[in-house]
Amino acid sequence: MARYDRAITVFSPDGHLFQVEYALEAVRKGNAAVGVRGTDTIVLAVEKKSTPKLQDSRSVRKIVNLDAHIALACAGLKADARVLINRARIECQSYKLIIEDPVTVEYITGYIAGLQQKYTQSSGVRPFGLSTLIIGFDPHTGTPSLYQTDPSGTFSAWKANATGRNSNSIREFLEKNYKETSGQETVKLAIRALLEVVEGGGKNIEVAVMTKEHGLRQLEEAEIDAIVADIEAEKAAAEAAKKGPSTKET
Repeated sequence: MARYDRAITVFSPDGHLFQVEYALEAVRKGNAAVGVRGTDTIVLAVEKKSTPKLQDSRSVRKIVNLDAHIALACAGLKADARVLINRARIECQSYKLIIEDPVTVEYITGYIAGLQQKYTQSSGVRPFGLSTLIIGFDPHTGTPSLYQTDPSGTFSAWKANATGRNSNSIREFLEKNYKETSGQETVKLAIRALLEVVEGGGKNIEVAVMTKEHGLRQLEEAEIDAIVADIEAEKAAAEAAKKGPSTKET
């Protein structure tokens, strides 16, 4: 194995590109990120690490706009993310300048995935150590979209998905609990999914909500805390309802 993990362009005898697999491992160690697509709302929720007391928390954002109608969240190496985000923003503006139409979500997702793939087969570079969740509304039809890309350069569309730390647990939760939702119910589902692996409420979660009319809006910590309190109250009520019949029988 040692001979095959030094060059990005060399396959191992059993068909592996070890540098790409190491990049995927960097994603698995990154912050958890969740995306949920509703009928009129798309939500991104990201695990937020505690910031030092003297650091301005507003300067550490894990959910960003690529264009007025497209946003991105990522898991993995933040320095790599900054480079990829800047390239994607330039492409959005170039597309609008040349085509004279806003970029579609599928197009910019394909562009980002193509850039990630290019860095898996060029010498002198390494793969981007991040996976992205990209959301947006189609500028022509108004249809909401959610896509994921990974370090290998593959991308796919989802109704709901997660990436980063403990993403499998979050995905299992979404598979069991996902249904077509709208408005605040979509926000609740995304936060409930993230709370499966994150503790501490609003101070450890960053949430952004996108609608066709108002674009992307970052929720304040107080808003997130209120939703978390609602979720916990619903959980407590459900548990009390389960215990109720057995208590009466006794």
